[in-house]
Amino acid sequence: MIIVKTAEEIELMRESALLVSKTLGMIAAEIKPGASGLHLDKLAEAFIRDHGGVPGFLGMYDFPNTLNISPNAQVVHGIPTDEPFQEGDIISVDCGVLKNGFYGDHAYTFEIGEVATETKKLLQVTKESLYIGIEALKIGNRVGDVGYAIQNYCESHGYGVVRELVGHGLGRDLHESPEMPNYGKRGRGKKFVEGMVVAIEPMINMGTRRIKQLKDGWTILTADGKPSAHFEHDIALIDGKPQLLSTFDYIYEALGIQSDEENPYRRVQTE
Repeated sequence: MIIVKTAEEIELMRESALLVSKTLGMIAAEIKPGASGLHLDKLAEAFIRDHGGVPGFLGMYDFPNTLNISPNAQVVHGIPTDEPFQEGDIISVDCGVLKNGFYGDHAYTFEIGEVATETKKLLQVTKESLYIGIEALKIGNRVGDVGYAIQNYCESHGYGVVRELVGHGLGRDLHESPEMPNYGKRGRGKKFVEGMVVAIEPMINMGTRRIKQLKDGWTILTADGKPSAHFEHDIALIDGKPQLLSTFDYIYEALGIQSDEENPYRRVQTE
């Protein structure tokens, strides 16, 4: 069952989502050769607690850390380690926060130094597919319309779309209905309704869509060892249209990136 949020609840969720966004922006400046996942994890936990939140992933299903840090061929759910990042790595960082009784959940794949051209393209297409999916989140559409939009775009570039891991509804629980696959058929699945909040998160592989899991019980890898990219936003359906609760602005500010990609999905400010 989709749990519809009131306007007041959506504003509380915006605070949670923005704390995740600010956390990723804070660690963005620290992601460089020689840094480690455990270093980022400690910074993130302290930042979240200092700003009135609780790490959303820490202890959930017995996960041992604040961040999921997944380099290169790791898709998601990587456990932070003390292994230093290398020039040319890509690092997916997924972070959750519980604040005001609601979760925020947000992810970005970072480049470290000079990254291979074909890997840059994977990241670009994956992030573009996120917004293509968000565009399909509107009254009159269904879950399958979002999945189809993401799948069609990524597969048109020859990439593999992971099936076993999906986006989800978001609220007082980290994972609510509906599931939001990154694949699907138009016109299928649950209808979108006013006031719903979801996390859309394309997980796209350079090669095969198939995955495997490490013996740690968490880390998901591409089956062929090729890179994978992951981007995630929290979105509310307001006045029939998608509105971002999370933002990459803090990351872009830290990295000196100029972008207007979020403009169509920002809250309209009223006097």
